[in-house]
Amino acid sequence: MTKKTNIFVAGASRGVGLEIVSYLIGKNCRVKALLRSTESRPQLEAMGIEVVMGDALDSKAVEAAMQESEPFEVVISTIGGLPKDGQRADYLGNKNLIDAAVKVKVKKFILISSIGSGESVVALPPQALEALKPVLIEKEKAEQHLIDSGLTYIIIRPGGLKSEPATGNGILSENYRLSGTIHRADVAQLACKCLWSEKADNKILSAIDRNMMYGQEEVKELQLD
Repeated sequence: MTKKTNIFVAGASRGVGLEIVSYLIGKNCRVKALLRSTESRPQLEAMGIEVVMGDALDSKAVEAAMQESEPFEVVISTIGGLPKDGQRADYLGNKNLIDAAVKVKVKKFILISSIGSGESVVALPPQALEALKPVLIEKEKAEQHLIDSGLTYIIIRPGGLKSEPATGNGILSENYRLSGTIHRADVAQLACKCLWSEKADNKILSAIDRNMMYGQEEVKELQLD
């Protein structure tokens, strides 16, 4: 890659999003991160990431943040979390990002969702499902909005997340019955590999660590290379 890949990331202040931008810095990418809070701005700028302030729940702010003379090839969203004034970013924030991406003609949109969303509801035990249900409903709406948008999409549904160094054992599979755990750094690496592979395009993929699976489900790994 001689030309830098132009990437827009929402959710870069922590968790999987922070792991993604950290990984991309050494990969000949120009990364622009949308931040709602200034708290992590110095850290990201010190890494060489361009920061734009704005709330994903504000559609006009999102559109303005994505306007560039050189269009973004990829948008990656890891946003979600606690409701703000009764509104969750899991759907509305992602909807605004997807709509803006359509307007500026982004080539690919990678959405980090969760096992338990959509048909993968069968992978969660009843107790976990009950606790996560409100979030999963919103995530499923975001997934569907992305699928309907006409963008080239990749939806990655990680299992239970751990904040530990990457193991290198993260896998992607189209088997929606898979469940298990995975380190956030491994989810980030898998998502970034999807940037330069067409094999994940327009797929919904479960992401787990092959050594931290639950049950005996058959695993057919998606090979990105």
